[in-house]
Amino acid sequence: MAKTSPEIITEITPLSDKDCFYIVDRYKDRFNYPIHRHDEFELNFVSGCAGAARIVGDSVTTIGDYDLVLVGGGIEHAWEQNNCQSGKIREITIQFASNLFGESFMSKNQMSAIRDMLAKSVQGIAFSQHCIMRVFHRLERLVTMQGDFYRFIELLTILHELATTDEYTILATAPFAKLPTGSDSRRVTKVQKYIVDNYRHEITLNQLAGLAGMTPTAFSRFFKLRTGKLVSEYIIDVRLGFATRALIDSTTSVSEICYSCGFNNVSYFNRIFKKKKGRSPKEFREYYKYHRVLI
Repeated sequence: MAKTSPEIITEITPLSDKDCFYIVDRYKDRFNYPIHRHDEFELNFVSGCAGAARIVGDSVTTIGDYDLVLVGGGIEHAWEQNNCQSGKIREITIQFASNLFGESFMSKNQMSAIRDMLAKSVQGIAFSQHCIMRVFHRLERLVTMQGDFYRFIELLTILHELATTDEYTILATAPFAKLPTGSDSRRVTKVQKYIVDNYRHEITLNQLAGLAGMTPTAFSRFFKLRTGKLVSEYIIDVRLGFATRALIDSTTSVSEICYSCGFNNVSYFNRIFKKKKGRSPKEFREYYKYHRVLI
């Protein structure tokens, strides 16, 4: 049995049970907080961060001068120094509890966009530069305005602005975030579950089309329309998600992980992993291991 890697540090946030949210606005000369996770939602804005590395789950990205990310669901995350040369980094961090709004309130039609966004945040959401510029003045107002009630209304407004844009990127893969990818189609959901349950084995288009009760050609078009991905791309992403999880959570060899995750060629696995993640499996494991801190 493979030896598992050490736990990632679990942060106890300063958020009080009696407060709606916790906010901090700080300047620093470098990124030095370890990779961590916590139960609370976190909206994190960073400026002066060009060249830094943002880690959210199995997503490792070199970022530009501005970054805005929403994370939830306890997914691990961190911003690392990497190639950042700035000596004046600004970070605005807002944390709020997962039960802040309450089930009844979140079920209202007016909250549907925020509800959907928070559900997606278990994989981490990075917002575009244009979107950041659109809400930046509200972030500035939030940290300077007086009156907790009005600050809370301002936070709701920021969340609404972010929830109603399509200028964002989902960061971690669904398997890494331990999230079954949902869909508004029962047929697609059934197929997605089959892929997640059988990613170790050969999966054919005919098998999936049969599950959906469609011809292969019709199913391919239907799946691409519903998920935005080709069937083959989706299967690869699921396998890479589980492979990434294994690279981080175990000391199993790269070749063993390759075959156990449904890839039948190590060279191909190395090539497609590097194309998707920016690093080879070995480099990714070493990078991730270097940046995690033991409890």
